[in-house]
Amino acid sequence: MRHHALVAEAAQQILDDLGDLARGVDRELVLVGAALHDAGKILHPNEMHGPGHRHEPDGRALLNDHGVGEPARFCVTHAQWDAPDVELEDLLVALADKLWKGKRVAELERRVVERLGDRAGQSFWDAFLLADGVFERVAGGADDRLARSLSRPSQ
Repeated sequence: MRHHALVAEAAQQILDDLGDLARGVDRELVLVGAALHDAGKILHPNEMHGPGHRHEPDGRALLNDHGVGEPARFCVTHAQWDAPDVELEDLLVALADKLWKGKRVAELERRVVERLGDRAGQSFWDAFLLADGVFERVAGGADDRLARSLSRPSQ
């Protein structure tokens, strides 16, 4: 549960810090997607700390079976962000899932910047100048988030 909250926290920071560059992004969908992206790990707890991808389609099916609807797609797209048909919101959830722990993925970030720039009517490099600083700040908070992911909640 803590992982979901920390990824959603990273997504919130990304969206807030991008400001006008994130105009037109479905913020609520991104935040719900960030909170639910690993729901399938309930069915595959061995994938919480080990490799595996069964949680992705099974998570989508689980959420669809419970009427979650559109956000269920993030169970799959957070890992398949390099597919040609993913939307900006999917890329942002995948990005939050990387940056929360300080991992920078150049190709993912490039795709996000391209889509943000296109939506905001900015050149790639203008969008990059703002977005790269945002990504660096979010990744820079990883030590704190990782420490909180390992600590027990206070009683």
